[in-house]
Amino acid sequence: MHEMLSRLGPTDFPAIARGRTQTLQVNVGYKCNQTCVHCHVNAGPTRTENMDRGTADVVIAFLEASAIGTLDITGGAPELNRNFRYLVESARRLDIHVMDRCNLTVLHENGQHELPEFLAAHGVEIVASLPCYLENNVDAQRGKGVFAASVRALQRLNGLGYGRAGSGLTLNLVYNPQGAVLPPSQTSLESDYRRRLSEAFGIVFNHLYVLTNMPIQRFGSTLVSKGLFDEYMTLLKSAYQPSNVETLMCRSLLSVDWQGYVYDCDFNQMLGLALTRGGQPRVHLSELFDCDLAGNPINVRDHCYGCTAGQGSSCGGALG
Repeated sequence: MHEMLSRLGPTDFPAIARGRTQTLQVNVGYKCNQTCVHCHVNAGPTRTENMDRGTADVVIAFLEASAIGTLDITGGAPELNRNFRYLVESARRLDIHVMDRCNLTVLHENGQHELPEFLAAHGVEIVASLPCYLENNVDAQRGKGVFAASVRALQRLNGLGYGRAGSGLTLNLVYNPQGAVLPPSQTSLESDYRRRLSEAFGIVFNHLYVLTNMPIQRFGSTLVSKGLFDEYMTLLKSAYQPSNVETLMCRSLLSVDWQGYVYDCDFNQMLGLALTRGGQPRVHLSELFDCDLAGNPINVRDHCYGCTAGQGSSCGGALG
């Protein structure tokens, strides 16, 4: 795996600062049942990093002590962590909205048979990866048979009410480009997804989130191997839109890794760019109780252009 951080700095990306934290995004580990070429986490079946119960307790205590309204659980495949359901149940008891970043095929894994019913019973919002509505494209990016398994998972979620009007169960899909290009218009692509998935499989969903591939970890290494890294960075920088800076997710989101250390975003977490505070090299979530991070400087490098290029990109899709 090529080392990415040295390729992303020094940067001329503008200095930015945090606002009020509204979302706690917790990466409970890098273990996953898939190995996707676009993955910015370098997740896969052989990864062993996993959040333990003690760290999960710190997360819940922090949520209880703060005014944060959303817990965004990610990975890897977060559902494979033995404390995933504990985090969901504990957060919902605090009346905190919970999001699950789901790859869909995990619903077919051993021990996950009742997972859809569990998510529905707790009103968990599902943000599901489906990088295309065409089987060949999805399987090329995520592995043979992934598209068919994803369709079955989506149909099962729809059967529980997910994505259906009036159910209160939100199902959002996530699109990633196939390579070193910017994603198309989120609005027009969402219309195509709705039509194709409905006509072919009877699948419905709430929204489509369009994400730009980040030049870090596995995708960044692939770019380097193909000699495309500099070209892709030039593309991102040339498409920079200053208006996207004001709505960047790092202004209102706090990222936590499997050990409880904090970052400005999940991308910085994968680069080892810890949140900077008081000169400390790393800050643990347990040190931030009663701390106001508003105004704290955000650690930026050239990969930040990936979030500000074109229509913009965040965990909630396009910014513009």
